[in-house]
Amino acid sequence: MPKTALGKDANYALKDKKVLFVHGGWKGHEPEKCRDIFVPWMEAEGADVTVSDNLDIYTDKEMMEGLDLVVQVWTMGEIAGEQESGLLDAVKGGVGIAGWHGGLGDSFRNNVAYQFMVGGQWVAHPGGVIDYEVNITDHNDNVTKGLKDFKMHSEQYFMHVDPNVKVLATTTLTGEHAAWIDGTVVPVVWKKVYGKGRVFYSSLGHVAADFDVPEALEIQKRGIRWASKSKYKPLPKWIQPAYPGK
Repeated sequence: MPKTALGKDANYALKDKKVLFVHGGWKGHEPEKCRDIFVPWMEAEGADVTVSDNLDIYTDKEMMEGLDLVVQVWTMGEIAGEQESGLLDAVKGGVGIAGWHGGLGDSFRNNVAYQFMVGGQWVAHPGGVIDYEVNITDHNDNVTKGLKDFKMHSEQYFMHVDPNVKVLATTTLTGEHAAWIDGTVVPVVWKKVYGKGRVFYSSLGHVAADFDVPEALEIQKRGIRWASKSKYKPLPKWIQPAYPGK
């Protein structure tokens, strides 16, 4: 990886951004350990970070509207209607959101409006923790520029994905654990918008140690920076149709 890949990028810096870091849900995804990785880093970049382990914070309309970014690490939870609408309305109004693995992509299985915002939902990880490769598919986007394909030893997520998201990295599944999916290519990293808000997702990060892989950590940091810019930059072109239309 080029030395420049790991440095601060002035165009994506978090200086003076108001960030809400929400963590909870299933403990197997180590939300507290992930908090201890990303909150100090965001604060070191100059962000004003509020940390919460309660979804009720999404109902504080004034606070939510004043944010620049939500980073959520909450897997297999239940969210009340007022909590969900508070989050979705904030993102729709221009607050960015970023997250990873089940903390954003398997948060609330019964809430399709939430999944519509994220752009995808986890459905399987054939074989559990396995060796697999992540392939960078967009070498021009600032989130993945300068990065090369890399290996992971973790859960390889099979996801149902919005066919319009801008895909930055993919992975190819084998048929070893489910013969009928041999050769299936699944997005790993994407960006999109929801209303006026930027949405960034990476399926990497099953446990905190996954971020010991430099590329996995760098992608997440760059995605967080990108998502924090919703209120300050024009809406990016994100529609990347997977299927040809008329």
